[in-house]
Amino acid sequence: MSYSRVLVSLVMALVAITPLTAQSKPQYEIYAIRYAMLPEFPVAELVAGADGGRKLDIAMMVWLVKGNGHNILVDCGFYHDHFFKEWKVSDFVKPSEALRPVGLKPEDITDIVITHMHWDHSDGMDLFPNARIWIQKDELQYYAGEAWQGKETHGGIDPEDVLTLVKLNTLGRVGMVSGDAQEILPGVICYTGGRHTYASQYVGVNASVGTVVLASDNMYLYENLEKHVPIAATLDAVSNLKAQDRMKTLAAKPGLIVPGHDPAVMTKFQSVAAGVVRIQ
Repeated sequence: MSYSRVLVSLVMALVAITPLTAQSKPQYEIYAIRYAMLPEFPVAELVAGADGGRKLDIAMMVWLVKGNGHNILVDCGFYHDHFFKEWKVSDFVKPSEALRPVGLKPEDITDIVITHMHWDHSDGMDLFPNARIWIQKDELQYYAGEAWQGKETHGGIDPEDVLTLVKLNTLGRVGMVSGDAQEILPGVICYTGGRHTYASQYVGVNASVGTVVLASDNMYLYENLEKHVPIAATLDAVSNLKAQDRMKTLAAKPGLIVPGHDPAVMTKFQSVAAGVVRIQ
């Protein structure tokens, strides 16, 4: 066989396998699940510079990423009694029970990505007995150590949640994410940069519509993105805006950047059950 015919054969073989390679990345189903509301929440605590008189009933959500043999929760909500004494909460369903409309039990959750250690995003980790917990290594190390050396360096972090995470780590159930743009599972990538907490992260997920960005509290409301305004609770406003800008380059389209507490998430996407929408 001539050299030219061998070359043509190789090219044709590469063309034949390229579509298979492109399709090899898993495409996940993604759901937003609202398990509670905080009524009359000050918008000025969500959007920097917002009118101090504005109030909003904000959604408390977790996100289910389903596929490739995994049922992944991004954040896991809260449920311990003392939070209901500290906050006005309505329409509460325990996060583990909020999975029922999508046909899952707590035992079915294989992984939990903790975007940051605030109580309303990490308190429920012990509700899911088979889940591996993924968190930024720096976030865990800081809130398990240095943060408690001062009085103003652990706001929003519940000490019992830290102890739970440390215990789960001793049981071999914690995966530490080492920095930015880390693929923890095929098609699931953790990104840093929002600085909502010491080392908060957000998640990019490959879906049939392209990349969906689950911003969590690195972007509280759609208003943050639309007005290019940082979140009110950040350690670094410049870093937060840079993270929002980067989300726009990662997501398949701006509408697939999902904020952490905007009740509009429940109306922007297709409803599949009460309090559950599919992001697509």
